Amino acid sequence: MSSRPPKDCADLSQVRVEIDRLDGALIDLIAERLGYVERAWQIKLDLGQEANVPWRNQQVIDKVRARAEANGVPPELAEALWRQMIGWFIQYEEEKLRAELEEKGSAPRG
Repeated sequence: MSSRPPKDCADLSQVRVEIDRLDGALIDLIAERLGYVERAWQIKLDLGQEANVPWRNQQVIDKVRARAEANGVPPELAEALWRQMIGWFIQYEEEKLRAELEEKGSAPRG
């Protein structure tokens, strides 16, 4: 489906079609990101690492804020969205790691 620039939308129905299109694309990208998160916890398991890596979280936030600002998006909005997403993914990784470690009968190294 081709896109229509915001300025070319003549009415709300056209705006809503484009928002729905973008929402679909965002879900596709989040699904792709989840695939990498899935692989990350598996690698962390093999390395004995924790799910939460604070320096990496901050690195991601800094990059997202910069990209948002460069694209005219309020950096605070991008940061809030990514902090929520990162928090969810960390919890997801922790649950996966815990389940695998319980199954194997060991604990992660710090």
